[in-house]
Amino acid sequence: MKTGLAALLLLLTALVVPVPAAASGTVACATDPATPKRQMRAMWVSSVANIDWPSRTGLTAQAQQAEFRAWLDLAVRRNMNAVVVQVRPTADAFWPSPHEPWSQWLTGTQGGDPGYDPLAFMVAEAHARDLEFHAWFNPYRIANHDDPSRLVATHPARKNPGWRFAYGGKLYYNPGIPAVRAFIEDAVMDAVTRYDLDGVHLDDYFYPYPVSGQSIPDSAAYAQYGGGFANVHDWRRANVDKLVQELDQRIHTAKAWVKFGISPFGIWRNAATDPLGSATSGLQSYDAIYADSRKWVKQGWVDYITPQIYWHIGHSAADYKTLTAWWAGVVRGTGVQLFPGQAAYRAGVDADWQSAGELSDHLTYNRQHPEVLGDVFFSAKDVKADRLGSVTKLAAAHYSRPALVPPYGTASAPPAPTITSATRGTGGVALAWQQGGATTSYAVYRVDGAPATDPCFFADARNLLKTTRTTSYTDATAVAGRAYTYYVTATDRLHHESQPSAGKAVGGSGGGPFSVVIDNRDAGFAASSSWGTSAFSGQRHGADYRFATPLAASDPAWFRTDLPETGSYRVEVWYPADPGYNSATPFLVGGQVVTVDQRSGGGQWRVLGTFTLQAGPADVAGVSRWTSTTGYVVADAVRVTKL
Repeated sequence: MKTGLAALLLLLTALVVPVPAAASGTVACATDPATPKRQMRAMWVSSVANIDWPSRTGLTAQAQQAEFRAWLDLAVRRNMNAVVVQVRPTADAFWPSPHEPWSQWLTGTQGGDPGYDPLAFMVAEAHARDLEFHAWFNPYRIANHDDPSRLVATHPARKNPGWRFAYGGKLYYNPGIPAVRAFIEDAVMDAVTRYDLDGVHLDDYFYPYPVSGQSIPDSAAYAQYGGGFANVHDWRRANVDKLVQELDQRIHTAKAWVKFGISPFGIWRNAATDPLGSATSGLQSYDAIYADSRKWVKQGWVDYITPQIYWHIGHSAADYKTLTAWWAGVVRGTGVQLFPGQAAYRAGVDADWQSAGELSDHLTYNRQHPEVLGDVFFSAKDVKADRLGSVTKLAAAHYSRPALVPPYGTASAPPAPTITSATRGTGGVALAWQQGGATTSYAVYRVDGAPATDPCFFADARNLLKTTRTTSYTDATAVAGRAYTYYVTATDRLHHESQPSAGKAVGGSGGGPFSVVIDNRDAGFAASSSWGTSAFSGQRHGADYRFATPLAASDPAWFRTDLPETGSYRVEVWYPADPGYNSATPFLVGGQVVTVDQRSGGGQWRVLGTFTLQAGPADVAGVSRWTSTTGYVVADAVRVTKL
């Protein structure tokens, strides 16, 4: 009882951590373990058998895309920061691969073109929400059946019958054939080199799981390639080891920032078999499927490990706490990051998972092991189902604030950004900033009032509002009349964070000159159905922007607000620039037409001029389509400031 009480007190007590100060040295800051600043939070999105996405075969491209956006939006609502998406489920591809056919799980027909590039689409949509995209590959599985004639005629497994074997009613590539290993690596590397991936992810399927009464039919390959090995088991493990080691080398040679991770079966070996193993009594992946996952960590062949610890706390053969502690010991001192896999699919389904707090209790226990840097949940549909309210309970206890992805490796952080504006408007406080160095993402922090800057503001996530890959953000949660100070930091591709910007104070609604920002998503914006919506450009203000083709009619998009008095106002516009946009977009302000070249100068406030505007509600600025020049005209945001 005393031990349990001590552990509980440890979890509930604020931690004290050192935080770098702007000058040399560090300061000690009290942090809340419920709002960690750094934590990997991800869910698997499984495509095989249409488990998660697409929900079924044969959907239109538009329907598939809408479904995937909904999964990403779910991740954002739950304050996750990554998704792990299956892009090579059964030796087929979710991108136009030169090595393998289109996946059957897209159209229902293997080799059937879905009409777009799903991988390019998914990466872009994830990054637009500042979610890491980890591409998930199943290395050896060819099909969930054992009839090669059902594979498309051009499938490499049909063209090279010696590469495959049937086992347990399924088809697999033979891991012991060097040409197979090279082919699988080439298939993976095609995606790595062509797409902006954040991670490459393999799951637990290596050699097939044992089937009673059957033997793996690889004796001929062993006879040909197994020289120097005492037995077939060591040879099989070495085959998998080579794939892991070579993928690690090839991925980081091509793109040093792409992380390589594996989610192996949760038990490596039992201590009864091997003193280095865990105090468990379940299937041993080292022996059963030839996955020497402990070796991969110790050799540094992976950047992160996500053991599938799919058992509840107190399980007699494989207790969650026992395995988490064991894996924490394995990664300790290696530099390999540990993100346990969590069985969201069991919550409210299995008899031992009828407590709404089971998943949350897992994350609470994780706090006892600093090596645990996050979690990955299987799978997306179970996160959405939220049976027993288990995900809601977990999110309330552990994901109440956003979190940055844990940094990887050693690198110099980018320089601090500079906040260029912080303006209170009808939709909240609109922020914009500039960054001089190479930056991937930004973190926005807010503190109440205007206190002196304190490094402890940034020690955990209590003041973290949002991460974004754009250079603007509107704080819609800002309370009218309350003063705030905002800070922005920059992070590089591997999440090394800069020093914070200088603070930017925003007074209560009654202080300072009148200034308002109207974004295209605000109530003050109006446009006809001819205006499209896009989030394509990273220079956009807020979540998206509107666009339209020119024509010989005005059809303006209007920005409307309520001006407090008649007088002189500075009117500024924000738009994303693109070489294909219009060179003379007409803006309508105060009875005048001001043309703007939207091919350049985007991603910042551009002054249209000073205008005399009348008090009261009015359309203060519009974007017209009436221009003879070509290219989209764009309506994104307007800022009006009383002079």
